[in-house]
Parts: sequence; structure tokens; C-alpha cells
Amino acid sequence: MENFSLFDNNNDMKNAPLASRMRPTAIDEIVGQKHIIGKDKLLYRAIKADRLGSIILYGPPGTGKTTIARVIANTTNSYFSKLNATNAGIKDAEKVIEDAKFNYGAYRKKTILFIDEIHRFNKNQQDYLLPFVEDGVVTLIGATTENPYFEVNNALLSRCRIFELKPLEKEDLKILIDRALGDKKRGLGEVDIVIDDDAKDFFEDSANGDARSVLNALELAYLTTIPEKDGSIHITLEVAENSIQKKVIRYDTNGDNHYDAISAFIESMKHTEPDATLYYLARMLVAGEDIKYIARRICVCASEDVGLANSNALEVATSAMIAIERVGMPESAKILAHAALYVCLSPKSDTVYGIMYAMKDVEKTGNIPIPTFLQDASYKNAYKLGRGIGLDNIHLYPNHYSGKNCMPEELKDKHYFKLSGTGNEKKIQEFLDYLKENLKKNLN
Repeated sequence: MENFSLFDNNNDMKNAPLASRMRPTAIDEIVGQKHIIGKDKLLYRAIKADRLGSIILYGPPGTGKTTIARVIANTTNSYFSKLNATNAGIKDAEKVIEDAKFNYGAYRKKTILFIDEIHRFNKNQQDYLLPFVEDGVVTLIGATTENPYFEVNNALLSRCRIFELKPLEKEDLKILIDRALGDKKRGLGEVDIVIDDDAKDFFEDSANGDARSVLNALELAYLTTIPEKDGSIHITLEVAENSIQKKVIRYDTNGDNHYDAISAFIESMKHTEPDATLYYLARMLVAGEDIKYIARRICVCASEDVGLANSNALEVATSAMIAIERVGMPESAKILAHAALYVCLSPKSDTVYGIMYAMKDVEKTGNIPIPTFLQDASYKNAYKLGRGIGLDNIHLYPNHYSGKNCMPEELKDKHYFKLSGTGNEKKIQEFLDYLKENLKKNLN
């Protein structure tokens, strides 16, 4: 456990990374996140009034979660304690609770507990905190890069308001760069630094909305650039590119990035957008997503969203799933692209989704008796009970079609099979119409 004053040790700050030195200490210094800390927003008003309830700050790295906590620590009249869930346990939490109870009883001062990486607390650790958050012994501020709806207990979530932080815009990152270059006390303002516009643009583009990343890159460029004869530091595009060798793809195979990317990929195939299909496939492949998982999702889309409109789509998708297991990367990228584009460019239909409605009816109605004429007649002489009687050989009928209703009596008017009229389903509809029309003629 540590108090936030440990963040601000003046002796250490001189040698701290630029991103740490430039961290805002007041709410009005925070760049970006105006959707939650704009002057008319709830969180801004709560911090200013020192009337904060339990909250969870959720967003990618470098978007300001710890900064907001630091600002609260600097402005609140409550005691402020910090735990990092990567190395803290229940004993640490017990110490905070014990101190919080004492401080409130002795001094009538509340305690705010900031837990960084709260998603790393297991269920037991989160459950331990629950009654103390509920009773107001501590006001909880949790910070997480993971979707709290997946990683935080529902009971604890229900006691907190969730604020989602977004990646910073390019204009926000520009403000941070200019602020760091101009700040003589905490930043690089005492150094004569000239940065080309294209270099600044490159820093902003490469940071992926991460304030820490853009300041780290700026600092590395400054530290590794040989001064000019006049003592100035000139940061060119080439220097900027060398400071960021490769743009990092932010991706967690168990988190939001995983679900968002696969969702965008599937929706792009469904909406017949081949460029977007390839782009989101590329994002997943570059980030190291499991290629077998991608292949399975293509198979699902081939059946669920193409279906009978082009049954070949499922064959192509299935073949791709088998092929990638034998080939591996990087060649499998082209196999997956082949299957994804085939599904993407196929006519769409959700006819097979009728199975879901049928399953719901089965769950509601239970074991409705199967019509007697459809029951098995061979098992233990079941024909003696009238089972299977009247079920004629279908191939004796004209066009091999009897027109008999095989649904249970209670569901005889239910229709789960609804053709979309796209792709091959046009021919299927024509075939069914032909059978029914000829059945009428034969009956007449």
C-alpha cells in the first residue's frame, strides 16, 4: 500500500521519465476526456465539490486513469490510499480498511481507495471489498484496461459508476507535445528543441491515442539526438521514425480488442464490405489472434449469414479451417482471406436461423407427441400400436412429394423456414412452388 504523496517525491521527479513529470496535478490540466471531465460533466463536478462516489475508470493505457486518480488525491479532503492489484492482496486491503475505520472514528475523515489494475483482483479479493464499499467505509476508485463488465464482480459493479476513457485525439496529443516542449520546470523547456511538423505528425499518428507513448517517444528522440553546433536539438521525421520502430497494435486476446475486432470482421463480411473485411482480418493477424478462432468464426458466418443463399460458402470456409491447420502462418493469411472474401461476397440469408426459433418453441412446449404416422413402426412391433401407419414411400409420389404436414398438431401453423429470395434461395423457392402447384394438379 502507498499514499499518493509517494508519486510526487521531488528528489525522484528530476530523474523520472518525461511522461511522469508532465502528469497533470489539477483537473483543468487534463487533456482530452471531455465527455467525462468537461466542466459541465458529472465527474468534473464531483471532483471539484469533493463529493465523489465509488467509480471505475476504464480505458486503454495512457488515456488518463491514473492521472484522474492523482488529481482526486490532490484535491480531496479525504485520506487517499493506493493499492496496485498486481502485487497487493487481502492483507493489504485489510490494512486500508482498518486505517479507514480508525480515521473516520477518530477524525471523521473518509478514505478514498484507489486500486490500479483492479481487474487483477480475484473474486475473493473483490468480494472482501464489497461490504466496505457498500457501507461507505471506503470510496473506491478502480482503474482497469479491461472491460469491467467481464473482469469485475457484478455486485461490486452495481456499487460503482463506470466512466470509460477514450484514446486521445491527435489535437490532444499535439497539446501534450507543445506543453512538454514549453514547460521549463517539468518538461523540456530549458532545452532548445526544434521539431519538424512532419515529425510531430508522426509522433501523434503512432501513439494510438496514448499520452504516455507520445511523451516517451518525444523524450527518446531528444535523448538520442546529437545537438547541433549551436546546442539546439533538431528532431526530424527520420529521428521520429527511429524513436518508434514499429507502431504497436493494442490487442488483448481475452479483452475488448479481441471482441471488438472479431465483431468488426464479422459485420464487414455480413455487410458485403470486402475492404473492411480484409482490414479487420489483417488487424487480428498482425496482433497475433488465433487463426483457428478466426477460421471458426468465418464458418459460423458462412452458415448463419449466407446459408442456403450460397451453400458453397460453408464448404469454402470449412476447407479453409482444415487447410490452415496443415499450413500455418504466414501462408494461412491468404487462405483466411480467400474464405473471408468468399463469404463476404456471397448473397446473404438468415434462413438457417430458423433453428433458433424452433429450439425456443421446444423449450417452451416440451415433449409434444410426435404424430403417430411419423413414429418408428419397427421397434418391438410398434406398428401394432398404430405407429408408422400411413407413412407411404415418398418415392411413389409424383415428383417425390406428398405435401403431408409433418409438424405436431399443436404447432401445425408454425413456420421456421423462411426463404430470403436471394442467391440460390430463388431457385429453392421456385422448386417448392413447383412441387405445390403440381400437387394441386394431381389432386384435381
